[in-house]
Amino acid sequence: MKHRLPLLTILDIPIVRATEEEALHEIKYLADLAEPALVAYVNAHTLELSWHDSEFQKILQEAAIVFNDGIGVSLAAIMLRKPRFPANLNGTDLTPRILEMAAEHGWRVFILGAAPGVAEKAAKNFVEKNSTLTISGTHSGYFKPEQVSSVVAQIRDAKTDVLIVGMGNPKQEKWLQNHLPQTGAKLGIGVGAFIDFSAGVFPRAPIWMQKLNIEWIYRMSQEPRRLFKRYFIGGPIFLTRVALNSFKKTSA
Repeated sequence: MKHRLPLLTILDIPIVRATEEEALHEIKYLADLAEPALVAYVNAHTLELSWHDSEFQKILQEAAIVFNDGIGVSLAAIMLRKPRFPANLNGTDLTPRILEMAAEHGWRVFILGAAPGVAEKAAKNFVEKNSTLTISGTHSGYFKPEQVSSVVAQIRDAKTDVLIVGMGNPKQEKWLQNHLPQTGAKLGIGVGAFIDFSAGVFPRAPIWMQKLNIEWIYRMSQEPRRLFKRYFIGGPIFLTRVALNSFKKTSA
């Protein structure tokens, strides 16, 4: 294991327990290593997916670092009677801090994902917020299998240091696992809908909802058909699975 932070394992996935500053310090440490590092965020839905997908589970287990995202993971820690996570290290809040770090250290950032034109808009917004940030390039997340090699070459030729990938779980993590070394990037970060949020495609919840860890309610109001099953069916299934898995291990 490359990182040095304490871990909490949920459904066989080791998740770091860290404050935001500790997480950023670890990101800097990983960026300084010789080999590329895959960075992942996991929420209840992600962990439930990994339980049914052995390839995805293995990728998360072997990732350089996995951060906790959302109230479902926090509730799982409480159920397991483990120390609470010091912070909610979700991608929408932590990734902008990583971009600030990229600007500070001169890391070149490539944005890969979302619909055509969205990554470009997100990149423009990033630079407007931080004029010293260097965007090495952008590409939508919609391309054919035969185009993969050209996309990888574009990222590599742009001398990218940090590759931000938003394709949804588990596609983005699998893509990074298969292609990150060939891109030449130091860090590959799977960010889900972060590119869409950053481009203004989806509005974020009010600050007070973010602070109360109930942003999921706002998100569901925006996409009820897609997210109702995830939150109201998938969430309880996830917590039940955590409890049963813990019981089996303690009874073994």
